[in-house]
Amino acid sequence: MLYHLFSYLDSAFDIPGTGLFQYISFRAGMALIVSLFISMIFGKKIIRYLQKQQVGETVRNLGLEGQMQKQGTPTMGGVIIIASIVIPALLFAKLNNVYIILLIFSALWLGAIGFLDDYIKVFLKDKKGLHGKFKIIGQVGLGIIVGSVLYFNDSVVIRENVVPEFSFITTDAMLEMDAVRSNAAVKETVKSTKTTIPFFKDNEFDYAVLLRSIGNGYEKWAFLVFIPFVILIITAVSNGANMTDGLDGLATGTSAIIGVALGVLAYVSGNVIFSDYLNIMYIPNTGEMVIFIAAFVGACVGFLWYNSYPAQVFMGDTGSLSLGGIIAVFAICIRKELLIPIMCGIFFVESLSVMMQVGWFKFTRWRFGEGRRIFRMAPLHHHFQMMGYHEAKIVQRFLIVGIILAVISIITLKVR
Repeated sequence: MLYHLFSYLDSAFDIPGTGLFQYISFRAGMALIVSLFISMIFGKKIIRYLQKQQVGETVRNLGLEGQMQKQGTPTMGGVIIIASIVIPALLFAKLNNVYIILLIFSALWLGAIGFLDDYIKVFLKDKKGLHGKFKIIGQVGLGIIVGSVLYFNDSVVIRENVVPEFSFITTDAMLEMDAVRSNAAVKETVKSTKTTIPFFKDNEFDYAVLLRSIGNGYEKWAFLVFIPFVILIITAVSNGANMTDGLDGLATGTSAIIGVALGVLAYVSGNVIFSDYLNIMYIPNTGEMVIFIAAFVGACVGFLWYNSYPAQVFMGDTGSLSLGGIIAVFAICIRKELLIPIMCGIFFVESLSVMMQVGWFKFTRWRFGEGRRIFRMAPLHHHFQMMGYHEAKIVQRFLIVGIILAVISIITLKVR
């Protein structure tokens, strides 16, 4: 909203300073500051309200050290995160940008599903919360909407080889170069289902290729592959974030680190100069997503102020499902979803540990009549707790691994 207001003031009245809102870097910085302010200042008031309403966590005794001390800690703190993301995005981003609309919608959609789950647990005293199949239906529904918009909306395009090679650039040649770039961009703007494959020299993959066997015209049926992939990614990452949310500050800190990496990738993908220099896919209008991810990082860091050990509030499913969904949709929008196993490695390993544990237990019970376990407890962070590691140490080491994975994700821009 402020972007559109100050753009009008700048063009109509030429008021000094109003032109700042044309710069993504300025608006991203402001979004970060405002999200921090909302999560830290208003977050405290929300925590007090949750305490007053006795919205406390019900802890199931699993025999973990310090676990029962968390009984009664306010939950549903995810509303703090969502408010701290959505409000700055509404203030500083271009609200006619299709990617911003999708991200805000995704945050609210999954936040509502998570809120309903937490509401059932807290107020209806049902520890199981919302039935798993309804969560999956909600995630699949979001995947269908996001996939359909990204496939059919005319604003979602890519440009390749946007700038011709210049052996040198002089001051006199700058205007000519800008004109050539503009003409090239218009000619090479195309609808595409291409995405980025990390570590490969010609690192682009088109989902439509999977339908090549059906013959000529297979490209027009690419949505039959693309949309299911989107559904799978959104469901997997949002559930992965949900499983990671088991120790104080773990999901919040991990999400903030992933957010920084996504911000870097979005900035270079949406910048015609950097994308040409790095020889990567240029995706018009994705630079605007940097404002949203700045608010995302600010919200996570601000919430971490209260969520770090010992936590004063838990995000609940309201926050964890929303964080995972935002990360997934963001990665899909900038065509970096195949980086998710690396960038979201913590989420991936946590989910994998649960699948391995459950699968092996069922197999051994069928095979030997007695269920056996691979880990002492799943998800993986509980395994380390059972080994005697302190909760804070586990979180710190997981975050260090998360930083390493984020750096690896960024350097894939050059390592091919």
